[in-house]
Amino acid sequence: MLHSMSTTVEAVSERSAAEVNEEIRALWRRSGGTLTTEQRAEYQRLVMEWAAAAPQSHRAA
Repeated sequence: MLHSMSTTVEAVSERSAAEVNEEIRALWRRSGGTLTTEQRAEYQRLVMEWAAAAPQSHRAA
């Protein structure tokens, strides 16, 4: 099975990490703990949005 990756650039999320996290939690609640193919794609999109919105740690190496 081949998977395609989007080549479009999406705008930076205007939502906070907390808002996106709540949507992720709601998706899992609606799914009953098992995601369909469509829900999995939505979950992946949300995780990427969450990662972009989450504050970054600035620790020294």
